[in-house]
Parts: sequence; structure tokens; C-alpha cells
Amino acid sequence: MSKEPKPRRRQARGERRIAQLLQAAANVFCANGYTATSTNAIAREAHVSPGTLYQYFPNKEAIAIELGGRLLHDMRAAHGQAFTPENLALPLPEMLDAVVDPLIEFNCANPVFLALMHGSEIPGRIAEEHDELHRTLLARVQEVIGHYAPTLSAAERSRIAGMTFAAFKGGLDLVLAAPEGPERDATVAELKALLLRYLAPLTEGPAKRSADAADPGATRSRTSGIHTP
Repeated sequence: MSKEPKPRRRQARGERRIAQLLQAAANVFCANGYTATSTNAIAREAHVSPGTLYQYFPNKEAIAIELGGRLLHDMRAAHGQAFTPENLALPLPEMLDAVVDPLIEFNCANPVFLALMHGSEIPGRIAEEHDELHRTLLARVQEVIGHYAPTLSAAERSRIAGMTFAAFKGGLDLVLAAPEGPERDATVAELKALLLRYLAPLTEGPAKRSADAADPGATRSRTSGIHTP
């Protein structure tokens, strides 16, 4: 009877150990931030010796690069799930659900993403990859806006996309700070309502947008009946 080769068993154990160390690093980065975190703190969180940690990662930067790379990969998958042609065919409220939900779900499941990506002194490689992802997301938001309001100029699409993205990021901070359960669900609903109230005039043409700019109360009255779960 053939036996499983020892190298494969060692590889499986190594992968489990790496996963254990990365989860410990995520916990410590969330609690302390990247700059204040030490390899000793990560080792303590993982319940291993510093020597064991150094068998897999030479320093904190290497841990952050590996963790950040995996998070960025998963984040790309999340926005790939959000920005699809099928979702663009939906009415604006349903499209917002389809786009916002996967992005919020990812960030709620991975709070270390913002802690690591927005921390000071993060490794340059991770910062560069995050900046590239940010540019990609912003471009996708511009595409969405262009789909719903094709008469907008490129400058208008860029400006509105920037404002929409900033509103989402600000709302996301509140979502992550809210306790899980009804309070977080209500905060998500408020964020979607904010985005809808801002973007709804785009679907009504330039004349209506100009009127709404002159009378902001008109937009509030039209969207005051928005259903939020």
C-alpha cells in the first residue's frame, strides 16, 4: 500500500501554520494598527514562539504583504461580483443593492482590510496595489454612472463618481462601527438611501438635475418614500 509522501504532509502543515499566523496578524493589526504591531505580538496571538513565526516569515512586512495580497485578491473578487452587466440592467435601487452588498459583506468579514490598507507606514508594495484597486473601483463607478446617465460629460462622470465613492467610504466606516444585527442593518439601509438620493436625479435627465440643484427639497420629497429593509 502506498503512503502519502511526507513532503505533502509537511506542506499541508505549513499551509495551516501560515493561515494561523495570518489570522493572528489580522487580529493584531485590527487591534493595534500596522505600525504598533510587532512580530512578538503576532506570535503570542498565534500561540507560537517567535522562532516558529520566523520559520515562515522573516519580518512583519513580509506578513503584511502576504496578508494584504490575499485580501486584495478577495476584494477584487467582491467587486467583480458587484459590477456585472446583469446588475447594470437593473433599476437603480436594485443595482445599488447588488453592488453595495458584496462590498459591505467583504469589509465586514475582513475588518483588517481597512486597518491595514489605510494604516501609516504600510509596505509600499501593498500601498501600490491598493491604490491600483482604488483606481479600478473608481473607474467602475464612473462606468455605472455613465450607463445610467449617458449624456454626462467625462468631467461630470468623474466628479460624481468621486463624490459617490467618498460617500460610500464614509458610510462604510459607520457600518463597520455599528454592532452586528439590527443596528448594522439599519446603518447599511441609511447608506443605500443616501446613495440613492444622490444618484436618482441622474436617471431623470439634465433638466431635472438642474431643477433639483436649485431646489434640493424636491429630491428629498421624491425619495422620502424609499423602502429600506
